[in-house]
Amino acid sequence: MSGYTPIRILPSEGIEVLDQTLLPHEERYLRLETVAAVAEAIRSLRVRGAPLLGVTGACGMAIAGEERGAGPEALAQAAAELRATRPTAVDLGAMIDEALAAAGEAGGEGERQAALWVFAERALARQRERDAALARHGRELPGLEGAVLTHCNTGGLATGGEGTALAVIAEAWRAGRIERCYATETRPLLQGARLTMWELGALGIPGTLLPDTAAASLIASGQVSAVITGADRIAANGDGANKVGTYGLAAVAARHGVPFYLAAPLSTFDANTPSGEAIPIEFRGEDEVGGFGDDRWSPDGGGVYNPAFDVTPAELIAGIVCESGVLRPPYGPAIAALTR
Repeated sequence: MSGYTPIRILPSEGIEVLDQTLLPHEERYLRLETVAAVAEAIRSLRVRGAPLLGVTGACGMAIAGEERGAGPEALAQAAAELRATRPTAVDLGAMIDEALAAAGEAGGEGERQAALWVFAERALARQRERDAALARHGRELPGLEGAVLTHCNTGGLATGGEGTALAVIAEAWRAGRIERCYATETRPLLQGARLTMWELGALGIPGTLLPDTAAASLIASGQVSAVITGADRIAANGDGANKVGTYGLAAVAARHGVPFYLAAPLSTFDANTPSGEAIPIEFRGEDEVGGFGDDRWSPDGGGVYNPAFDVTPAELIAGIVCESGVLRPPYGPAIAALTR
């Protein structure tokens, strides 16, 4: 794992999270001690990335036990508040459900509070183990050599461990297979420009930043041998939801014979969602479009279309890397076996 961590668990007190909205200019940790503070941090993307959202959700439930008591009604209300913050990433809701189950197996209120903290710590440790295994499985992917392209942010900032797609890239770089990683800006919130380029620098991997609109021509030019991204939810048939713009990369990659891969832990697979058509897509506010932060360059009065995610059909995905190995199409049977 790299020398930074996006989350620190303080049992019986709260958590500290690295405010990712301030990177790369400032590394500031926020202390969160209430359910409302955790919900705000998730909603505002101070903490983000599907696996890390799952861990943060588990921590939020432990915080709820301290703040509101660990009774069933109080925990159910906190679960509903946290689950509503980001509807697309399946890890968040799944980990909240697991936390509720862990509390339900404990005895009195004190035991339930302790059980929630133990579960949160185990969730983070488990995620770090998953990241390491996923990276090992992915480093020998066909085409993962020379230069590769990634989208959004999938390093340790997104998981609390080594990451997903960026962890695979780092393993392949250490093995001498990859020489450079191209990263899209990932508009409108610039997770690629701000976060992925920051992490590539921390890892010592040569990185090249490009506008989202230049990605298609980069793929067509033959300068990248593979495209690899993370995922926020993978349906039972292998359709994958990820940061908006991913679908376009996969389509262009298929047009030019460049393999497109997803990298995600098993917690991101959703056997209860039959296909990408059933994945709820989060739409975000108009303040994120037409400017960045306090700087605005678009005139007022126009409409905004701002989906946070899109869905890549399974037929465009050459392989899905998880901690159990590399899945190949057709994905349905393999996903059913792994999530059974």
